[in-house]
Amino acid sequence: MMEGDPEVFEAMLHRLAAMKIEHRELDEEIHRMVVSPFHDDLEVRRMKRRKLLLKDQITWLERQLDPDVLA
Repeated sequence: MMEGDPEVFEAMLHRLAAMKIEHRELDEEIHRMVVSPFHDDLEVRRMKRRKLLLKDQITWLERQLDPDVLA
């Protein structure tokens, strides 16, 4: 577990939870868009990039919170 200011640790945990929720919501929205015959390919690509960026940030933050566990 990360040592240091408990308020910073708590803030990081809240940010991590928020990013996981956003990642899941993006995944659901991408799925809804792709099954629609009238979806915007460019918007889907942007959402997929955002989802990938979020995943990378989630992984980084998890490693900061618990560096001994492979995230």
